[in-house]
Formats: sequence, C-alpha cells, structure tokens
Amino acid sequence: MTELKKISEYKWEVPQTGNMRVPGIVYANKSMIKALEKEGALKQVANVATLPGIVRASLAMPDIHQGYGFSIGGVAAFDWETGVISPGGVGYDINCGVRLATTHLEEKDIKTKVADLVNALYKNIPCGIGSKGSVKLSVKEEKKVLEQGSKWAVKEGFGENSDVDHTEDYGCMPNADPDIVSERALERGRKQLGTLGSGNHFLEIGVVEEIYDPEVARAFRLFEGQVTLMLHSGSRGFGYQVCDDFLAFMVKHARKLDFELPDRQLSCAMIQSEEGKRYFNAMACAANYAWANRQIMMHKSREVFMRTLEISPRDLGMTLLYDVCHNIAKKETHITEGKKQVVCVHRKGATRAFPAGHETVCDAYRTVGQPIIIPGDMGTASYVLVGTEKAMEETFGSTCHGAGRVLSRKAAKKASKGRAIYRELEDKGILVRWRGRNTMAEEMPDAYKDISQVIDVVHGAGISKKVAKLRPIGVVKG
Repeated sequence: MTELKKISEYKWEVPQTGNMRVPGIVYANKSMIKALEKEGALKQVANVATLPGIVRASLAMPDIHQGYGFSIGGVAAFDWETGVISPGGVGYDINCGVRLATTHLEEKDIKTKVADLVNALYKNIPCGIGSKGSVKLSVKEEKKVLEQGSKWAVKEGFGENSDVDHTEDYGCMPNADPDIVSERALERGRKQLGTLGSGNHFLEIGVVEEIYDPEVARAFRLFEGQVTLMLHSGSRGFGYQVCDDFLAFMVKHARKLDFELPDRQLSCAMIQSEEGKRYFNAMACAANYAWANRQIMMHKSREVFMRTLEISPRDLGMTLLYDVCHNIAKKETHITEGKKQVVCVHRKGATRAFPAGHETVCDAYRTVGQPIIIPGDMGTASYVLVGTEKAMEETFGSTCHGAGRVLSRKAAKKASKGRAIYRELEDKGILVRWRGRNTMAEEMPDAYKDISQVIDVVHGAGISKKVAKLRPIGVVKG
C-alpha cells in the first residue's frame, strides 16, 4: 500500500491507486495509524474502494480492525441504482447494537444491592453460546417478529410504546420478507428470542460519571451519579444463519459479475438485482429480530430491577434513552456534490450519527440530534455522544461503535494466562458474572483500544460530540 496522507490531526487519506474508484478516509490519531499499518485493516479499506457504485470514499472509524471482507469500523455508501450490496459489509451479527436505559436512581440508592442486581440479571436473562429464551414462538409468530421488530415485542407486553419511539428506525425495517430466509435460520431463531448471546455481548449497570454537554444531557435525561442500564446484543443464531446462507450464495454469484473482486470475502450483488434485493430483505428480517430481542431483554431487566430493589415502576423510572445498531445496510438519502443521492450505506461496526433537525431523528431529540451509545470494554468507561451536521457532510452520518479490538481472542487468551481478570475488575469496583469458559480472557480490557482515545478522535474530528461518560459497576457477560 502507498503511504497514508495526513489531512488533519484526526483524518488520513488512503490515496486512490490501482483499481480503487475512490480514496479511503481513516479517522484516527497518529498512534492508531502506526498500529494499523501493521495489520490488514487498511488494505480492506482500499479493497472496498474498488467496488462498483461506491460514493465519495471508503471510510474507517477509529475503532477499525480487520474483519471479514470489510474492516470492522468500516463505512461505505453505494449508489442505490448502480452500486452493490455485500453481506461482508454488514457482518455475521446483523443489527448487533446497543441500547441505553436511564433511571431515577442514583448510585447511593443501589450501593448495597449491586451484587443482588447482577446475580438476578444473570439468572433471568439467558446468556452464553446456544442459550435459549423463555419466549416460545410458532412459525407464524416468528414471521411476525421478523416483519414487525420492536413493535411485535411491545404488542406482546414486553415494554412500552415510548421504547419503540426511542429506537433507531422505530425498531423496524419495512422491507423484511420472512419467506426469503432459510428453514435453518427460522429454526435457530425460534429458540433464542430474548437471549444475550456470547462473546462481547453484555448487560451493564453503570453510573453517569461526567457530563460534557449539559444542554444535550438534559434532553437525554442524563445527570451525574445516575444509574443506567446498557445492553449489547444482536440477532443471535438467526442473523448468523442469514449471513452464512447469503455469503455462500454470493461467493458463487460473484463469479458471474462483470468486475473483479480483490477479495472473495467482498462477494456481493448489484443492489437492484434480484439477488441483491433478496439479501437486503432477508437482512431486514434479522435486523427486526435483533430489535425485538433487545426490547424483550430490556423489559425483563426492568422487572429484575423492580423485584430486586422492591420498588415501583415510577420510583425506578427506567426509560429507554435510545437503541442504535452497528451492523446494517440502510437505504438513505445524502447530499453528494451538492445534490441529493439515494445510497445504500453499509455500517459494519459503525453507528449512525444524524444531526439535529434530521427527519429520521425521533421527536424527543430532534432539536439536539440523535443519541449515540458507545460502549467501552467491561473495565473502562462508555460514552454517550450526539450526532452532528459534519457527520452528514463527511461520513454519511456515521461514527464509531466501540473501542475496537487490538488483540484477537486467541492472543487475548494467551495474554491473560496466570491472571484472574474478574478479581482485577472487582478491585476496580466492577462486579462481573459470565457464562462462557473463555469469556473473561477473550474480553479482558487489554484486548481493546483505549475507548477515551477513540472518543477523542470522533469528537475532535467533529463527526459526533461528547455528551456524557459512564462508569461500569456491574456486568453480565455471555
């Protein structure tokens, strides 16, 4: 690869060479760039830039690391009429996302109850590989979940209408077509609704430690010392199977395309082809499944808090701040070269960051902008940000999604040998419960970038702005 060109303190260009149709743009600081040059993520940014119909640039957020085809932390928009759609640009865990709930409680109110809350959440929210949920679905009901998303969950008594209002896209992509997905995907999905999953998925009790923007924080109902609940999960085995099915198909389909792929993991279809439409509509089913999944778990978490603390819904005041998704492809309208253009925006390990006044931002936040929830690792901070106009101008309304790995799971396990990670976290005042045998090693804080540096990059670049910092006190991991 050619040497990166520095555009500004937080913005770097991968120059357009070879078959690249557009340049690459990476948001990072100098130390991050040095680390990135040693792995394959930048090559993936360049590879994505070769795909037909790509608009403006192949983008990467500061939490970038190597993924399947597209880098994790990658953003790419393709013209809706002439561009492609790629399962590798969405990822296996379709609509893996984060939701943050606020409460009326302060840290002092639960100081002696944190262990009870963590244990109760661990007991009542199924987690781990292959975990099965308590929500039993018929084939007919499962298809309703895939079509309706969060709205199905609320109609079935799992939550409130305000939860739907505070979810990206109101918790439902309208183009979902359950008849497209495989029987294997449907079979896996029927057993796992309302489950956390494994790996980096979590439930986290946190405390608002610092407010950076008091005006926006007030609109988001955040205050210092406040107890929060963060939930990170996705479409479980259903979404994985949808991705796996279509990747196998796309690899064969790509041989018929009239352009050469630099990497078979970028296998794709033209958006307007029958194959492209089928993937888009199947992906929407998985996105809706994930929204319903998170909605059910949040409702059950509300119940756990009320039972454990023996308080009323009014005293708890658990309200969804917002739910954002990470791994998704969306049909959106953006301004390019002064004109409106309909595009398919792939955000793989990236978060939507729409500004104040945008028509898709829900009424509650339209005057300040879309909330953005950025989790760190289980031993450090998480952040709440807000979308900006600059993100619309530069990144198709996108920002980072988390800290981003610096160690593979295998490397993390090796680095953790001889250490008791859970005790190290307890020494920091963070109580952890986990299911997987290797979870604590694979997900230890050292496996991730410094979240504060990642946030400083997107804040400094202006593609999202800091609102609040959260400190974890109790975590449930898969």
